[in-house]
Amino acid sequence: MEASHARILTRLHVLDFRLIFPPVDIVQENAEPAVQQTDNDNNSAPDPIRFATLNLEGTVQKGIDSLGFEFCSPIQGQILPHTLAGNDAIGKAQTGTGKTAAFLITIFNDLLCHPVDGERFLGEPRAIIIAPTRELVMQIAADADELGKFTGLKTVTLIGGADYQKQLGKVNSSPVDVIVATPGRLIDFMERRDLALDRVEILVLDEADRMLDMGFIPQVKRIVRGTPHKEDRQTLLFSATFTQDILNLAKQWTYDPITVEIEPERVATASVDQRVYLVASRERFAVLMDLLDTADVERIIIFANRRDQVRRLYEKLRKVGVHCGMLSGEITQAKRTRTLEDFKSGKTKVLVATDVAGRGIHVEGISHVVNYNLPEDAEDYVHRIGRTGRAGATGVSISFASEDDAFLLPDIEALLGHTLPCVAPPSSKSPVPH
Repeated sequence: MEASHARILTRLHVLDFRLIFPPVDIVQENAEPAVQQTDNDNNSAPDPIRFATLNLEGTVQKGIDSLGFEFCSPIQGQILPHTLAGNDAIGKAQTGTGKTAAFLITIFNDLLCHPVDGERFLGEPRAIIIAPTRELVMQIAADADELGKFTGLKTVTLIGGADYQKQLGKVNSSPVDVIVATPGRLIDFMERRDLALDRVEILVLDEADRMLDMGFIPQVKRIVRGTPHKEDRQTLLFSATFTQDILNLAKQWTYDPITVEIEPERVATASVDQRVYLVASRERFAVLMDLLDTADVERIIIFANRRDQVRRLYEKLRKVGVHCGMLSGEITQAKRTRTLEDFKSGKTKVLVATDVAGRGIHVEGISHVVNYNLPEDAEDYVHRIGRTGRAGATGVSISFASEDDAFLLPDIEALLGHTLPCVAPPSSKSPVPH
């Protein structure tokens, strides 16, 4: 009886918030490759741009061809004509829009078309890419290896929690072209004089809003000061949101930039069956256990907002015999790498993660995403559900809305541009560990 009463109260809370803050319509740009656009009624949509028309350096084009890419995504089509000409750029774009390929193509093409005259020295990279998390750095580096496999350019990854001497050995084995790094580890290399940034030609700042949220901006400012003046380098800055702080930083770091904005798109969410379960906080775990027992759950990520919440949920799952992995900021890099590899290989089918750790997860075949807690930032909701329903597949997103966080739903719905179906979860008989 108490459980039913809690569900009714939660439902009323949600309805109250919707009356006070009704969802607004948001015009959003499709961030899938333009070739996949099927809206025949949109006669004003620009024709897709073929990579072959951009006059890219031969080995760069060969890498694109080998991956089967023919058309630019919207952000690539808008930004590449400018960045390939050497202009600075500010991009508002989520993960999954093709922004990583956009800045990698820019870097590779520029470095190959403008080779260094004279002798090169160790520890003097020509391009720097800074990203907030180890997982994102590793993903960017993996994309660089794929896209640039015919270029002969050397990319080195620098992340905290990994062996410094091994990373130094890679830096010193031969002149390095591109460094992909987290701010803290890059500062370590600068302080020990193992890297000099005064020859950097291109600087990329990825997920600037996330770096701001994580408190990395003082470190990033120090890194930027170590590079040539903004008039003497090309700077590309990407952020999922444009707050005034981000705009102020962009103004400081870029020179006469072009700005491209790609909003979170409906097509990505259209491939995900989004459900909201109205459930009392104390019932969440039992409902989750019922979900894990269903046959259609092949591979699942469960998101919680804080690392302590992730830890408690992970321990409760292990206690009832669920084989699962955990990704959060408290986990060592070596263990995070093993956990992610186990998840990618299918050895582990359940993963509990925070948003920060989850941003580097690009795994095909994720059938379900669960928001154990509703994210406090609506942008994180779009990112979370984007882990499923990828590469033409369909996925399921289930969000638990409880008495302590149902008020966050209106902001999420406003960003999506539509309401989310809110229902009572299937009846639960699963035991909850004490």
